[in-house]
Amino acid sequence: MGERSAGDVRTAEGAAEIGRRVLRLRTERGFTQRQLAEPAYTAAYVSTLESGKVRPSEAALRHLAERLGVSYEELTTGRDPRDAIRLRAGLTDARKALATGDAEEAAGRFQELMAEAERLGLRDERATALVGLGDCVLETGELAAARAYYEAAERLLADEPLPRRVPAIRGRAVVHFLSGELRYSCYLLESAIDELNASGLHDPNALLLLYTAAIAPYMDMGAHARAARSAELALSLAPSVDDPGLIARMHRGVARTLIAEGRTAEADASLAKAQELYEQLRIHTDLAHCHWMRGYVHAQDGNLERAERELRIARDMLASKRAALYTVQVEVELADVLRRRGRTAEAEALLLPLLRRPPAGGADSAGGEDSAGGEAADGVAADGEGSADGSAPGGPAADEVIAEGGVSERGIAEGGIAGLTAEHGAVHAGGAHRLLGLIAEERGDARTAEEHYRAALALLERTGAAGDLADLCRLLGDLLRRGGRVEAAMDAYRRGLGHRAAPGTTTLGPAPAEPPGV
Repeated sequence: MGERSAGDVRTAEGAAEIGRRVLRLRTERGFTQRQLAEPAYTAAYVSTLESGKVRPSEAALRHLAERLGVSYEELTTGRDPRDAIRLRAGLTDARKALATGDAEEAAGRFQELMAEAERLGLRDERATALVGLGDCVLETGELAAARAYYEAAERLLADEPLPRRVPAIRGRAVVHFLSGELRYSCYLLESAIDELNASGLHDPNALLLLYTAAIAPYMDMGAHARAARSAELALSLAPSVDDPGLIARMHRGVARTLIAEGRTAEADASLAKAQELYEQLRIHTDLAHCHWMRGYVHAQDGNLERAERELRIARDMLASKRAALYTVQVEVELADVLRRRGRTAEAEALLLPLLRRPPAGGADSAGGEDSAGGEAADGVAADGEGSADGSAPGGPAADEVIAEGGVSERGIAEGGIAGLTAEHGAVHAGGAHRLLGLIAEERGDARTAEEHYRAALALLERTGAAGDLADLCRLLGDLLRRGGRVEAAMDAYRRGLGHRAAPGTTTLGPAPAEPPGV
C-alpha cells in the first residue's frame, strides 16, 4: 500500500500534529483564537482543534489556511508547496545528467533527491528518484540493484493509477529481459497493457512506452508477428505523444521489426529520425544505440565497411559513458562483421575476453538489450521464466540492495567492462559462442566448434530465443553430419525444427488487448 502522510487528519496522530501547527502559526502571526476562528467558527472550536481533540473537516482547514496566509497543503502536511516544485526541477536536472553526462553523476543526484523527498514525505518525487536510480544502475549493468529500485518505486505507488507506475514496470521488464528472462519480461509488459486497455486507462505515453519495450523480447523469442503489431500500435499512438524522447525510442524499436521483414531502407530511415531527435536532445546513450542499430542494418545489407564504422562509433560512445551493460554487446556484433570481412583473428581476439572477463560490479554487471542494439523490454529461474502465478524469477529482495536508502555503486564508480554470462546478456553470450564456433570450423577445429555451439545452445534455450536457437541447431547438425555422426545430426535438426515450428506461440499466451478503437 502507499504511504500515508504523517499529518493525515484521519488519524489521531495527524489531527494532533495539525493542531500543533495551527497553534504555532497563529502565535507567530499574533492572532487570538477568536480572530482566527471568525466568522465561520468559534474560539472554542479553535481551542479544541489546537489541543488535538477534534479532527477538523477540509472546509475548516481551508478556512484556517486562508486566515493564516498559508496553503491548504502546507497547513495539513507542514510542507512548503515550493519544496515539491524544487524537487521536481532537481529530478529533471538529474535525468538530463543521465542522458548527457554519466551515470555516476546522475546517480549521486538521484540519491540526494530521494533522501530529501523521503525527509519531506513527498512520495511521488521519491518514487521518481527511485526509477531514476534504477535507470542509472541499469546502464552500468547492476541488474539486481536496478530491479530493487524499480520494485521499491512500484511499492510506493501501489495506490496510484497504473499509468503512474508504468515507468517502474517497464524498467523491471527491461531488467528481466537483460537477464535472459524473455518470457517473464513479456508477461510483465503484456499484463500492464491488458490492464490499461481493459480498464479504459488509455494513456498514450504509458502505452507507447510499453509497446516499444515489448518489441525486443518478442523479436528474440521469434514472435515476429506480435512484435510487428506492437510496432504498428506504437506508430498509431505517436501523434498523441508530445515527449520527443519517447518518439525517438519508438522509432528505434520499430526499426527492429522493419529489419526482420527485410525492409532495411525503411529501417534506416526510422533510425535516422530517432538519431536526429537524440542529437537534438543530446541523449548520448540512446544516440549510441542508433549507431549500433544502423551498423546492424548495414551488416544485413552486406555493407560491412559501413557496418564496422557505425559499430565502432557506438562502442566508443558507450565505453566513454562507462555503459558496460551495452559495450560488450556491441563488441559481439562488431566481431561478427570482422569475421565476415575475413579478419577472424581480430574477431576471436575481441570475443574471447568477453566470455572470460569477470563482471566489474559483482554478479550483476553485464547484459544487453537485444541482438540488434534495439530497445529493451532491461536472477534466472531454473527454466528461465517466471513462476506460474506471475511472480518474478529469483533475485535478491529489494531490502538486500537498498540499505539505508542507498545501493552499492561499485559498478558505477569502477566503470569496468562486464563479461557476458547466462544471467547477463545471455543472447549475446550465445552469439559470441556461435561466432567462435564458426571461426573454429573455418580453421578445421570441429571439436572446438561443437563445444561452442553446444555452449550457445545451453545459453539460448534458457531465454527462448527461437530464431537463434533454430539457426544454431542447423549449424550443429551440419557440423555433426560432415563428421559422419548422422544420428546426432538428425537429433540436432529435429531440435531446431521444434524451435522453428511456431515462433513465439509455444511460450506466450494470448496477445494483449488492444487500445479501444484500433
